[in-house]
Amino acid sequence: MRSRKPVNEGRSIVQHAAPSCQLGASHAPEKRAISPQSGGTQCLTTPLVHGTARQSIDHTASRKTGPRRWLRAVRWLIEAGLHPKANATTLKAAEDLAQRMDYDTGHVLYREADMVARTGISRANLYRHVSYLRELGALAWVQHGSRMNRLAAMGLKGYAGTATVYAGVIPPVFDHAMGHTIVGTGYSARVIVDLRKRPTRPVDTAGNAPVDNSGSEGLETPSLAVVKEVGQVDLVGGFTTTATRTRNDSAPTQTPKRSKKRATILGNTVTAAGIHLGDKLARAIRSRVPWTRKATHDQLRWVCADMAEQQWTEDQAVRFVVDAGHTHKAGYTWEPARPHRLIAAELYAAAERQEQDQQTREALAAAIPWEESTAYRKQQAARAALAALLGAPEPEPEVKQAYTAEDREYARLYGWEQWEEVADHLAEDQDDAIDLYGEDICKFAISKQALLERRGAWV
Repeated sequence: MRSRKPVNEGRSIVQHAAPSCQLGASHAPEKRAISPQSGGTQCLTTPLVHGTARQSIDHTASRKTGPRRWLRAVRWLIEAGLHPKANATTLKAAEDLAQRMDYDTGHVLYREADMVARTGISRANLYRHVSYLRELGALAWVQHGSRMNRLAAMGLKGYAGTATVYAGVIPPVFDHAMGHTIVGTGYSARVIVDLRKRPTRPVDTAGNAPVDNSGSEGLETPSLAVVKEVGQVDLVGGFTTTATRTRNDSAPTQTPKRSKKRATILGNTVTAAGIHLGDKLARAIRSRVPWTRKATHDQLRWVCADMAEQQWTEDQAVRFVVDAGHTHKAGYTWEPARPHRLIAAELYAAAERQEQDQQTREALAAAIPWEESTAYRKQQAARAALAALLGAPEPEPEVKQAYTAEDREYARLYGWEQWEEVADHLAEDQDDAIDLYGEDICKFAISKQALLERRGAWV
């Protein structure tokens, strides 16, 4: 008689916080009733999510999260074998989405053509593996893409199709397997975390295996928010922040030091309104300028603090960063490892140019006009005396005054910003403009004017 093999032989056994939630333990139909688990949780069945309605954020059973914890949950779902067709290609597509996912909302633009170019996955395969993520309950539609012109709806000219927007979500099967306690249902659900039992080691340890679900207390919620219990005590620097902390009256009372207000890169005082606007500017720059994404959101927000204090708009901030990238060829021949430092250097340079311009304007305003100077009056008196003695002189031919080295240096310093004047000068006298500004600035002015004319003709 042939011996029977153990049921679990050849299969990976995943350790779960809920012992009865052993996924993939048996392919035979289960006839026993599911026993209630401790804490009021029960083991969920794991059907795939089908249907457009159930795969949207309005009707999904999954909850919202951020990119890092979402990617951790996706690895678990794939390794657990919940979808028979999900594999390493599915994880590769998820990693690309996680890199571009918003940290607060968990939303990400699909951008199928860009994903094909970056990942090397064919268009058909990419479509299938993204659908596997939706069926796993890890992706939900925020907005369906279409060919409808969204510019026409806003009363603008041109054409721009409606983009597909996804939200990274975590399905209930992951929370039940991890033993999480859920508050609410659907997309707005949250996880309760008891911070009093938080271990000293960090929650997201890089050394853990993708499916290492040993039920340790370190495996906390991959949620965007934390629900605190009543009476919970936070620890800041080793001392409780509650007013009920016991005070040692024997120790001398120390006068608290006043914290100095922090200053921005250019020395401006940081305000709450400036930080709020800087946060918006940083998000706009990160989403619209690809080479800045190597910097963290906090780094971009800090360099945007000066822009916010000057009340820049999102378009002004993005245009400034794009021009800075063009100056240093960032994103083309050079990928800066620290993009926020490049932006900070350009802010310094722009502030210095602005200060020099202000000094020049003040010097010109304080200067005495030539017609009011003593030398001019003496020159006019001498000419009048000579004319009375010799009669009216013959008109001298007009001699063009040559430019000095200082004239050329000043013109070539500010000619890049005042390219409209350079273009007008070229139209009047080409040789004189080249002599004053140089060939590089003249070519730049011609290219800028041609680009402006092409845009006007296209509109």
